[in-house]
Amino acid sequence: MYNKSKYYTYKTGGLFLNYILDHVGIAVRSIDDALPFYLEVLNGTLEDRYTSDSPGVEVHVAVVKTADKVMELLEPTNKESPMARFIRQRGKGVHHLAYRVDNLDDAIEEARQRGVRFLEDTRRVNLRGRRLIYLNPASTNGTLIELCDYLNS
Repeated sequence: MYNKSKYYTYKTGGLFLNYILDHVGIAVRSIDDALPFYLEVLNGTLEDRYTSDSPGVEVHVAVVKTADKVMELLEPTNKESPMARFIRQRGKGVHHLAYRVDNLDDAIEEARQRGVRFLEDTRRVNLRGRRLIYLNPASTNGTLIELCDYLNS
C-alpha cells in the first residue's frame, strides 16, 4: 500500500535526515498566461512574485500555494537564460522538485558520502532567504532536484 506521508526519512551513519517536499518548480513561457490555471482551476493563492536577475538564474518567479502544496512558476527573464534554454530543449512543465532539509550543509555532506554529485555553481541564497543547491541529474536518474533550507526558520 502507498504511504501517503509527505516525509521520507532514511538512516545514514546514525543520523536521520528528513526530506520534505518544499515546492515544485514549473517552467512557463509567461507567468501571466499560466497564473489563471493555478489560481482559478487549482484554487491556488498567489503568495509572492519576484524577479531574480542573478547570473545563472535569471527568472521571474510566482509562488502559488494550494491547500497543501507550493509551486513556483518560473519564467525566463531573457532569451539566453538557463530557463529559456530549458524550455527550448524540453518544453514547458516540471523543471525541478525541491526538498526542504533541516540543515543544508549536513544534507549535502550525507549525500556526498553516498556518491551524489551536485551542480556546485547553483549553490546560493535566494532573494527570500532560502539556501539551496541542485543535485546533478546524473545522480538522480535525470530528475533535477533541489535541496534547500531556510535561514529564518
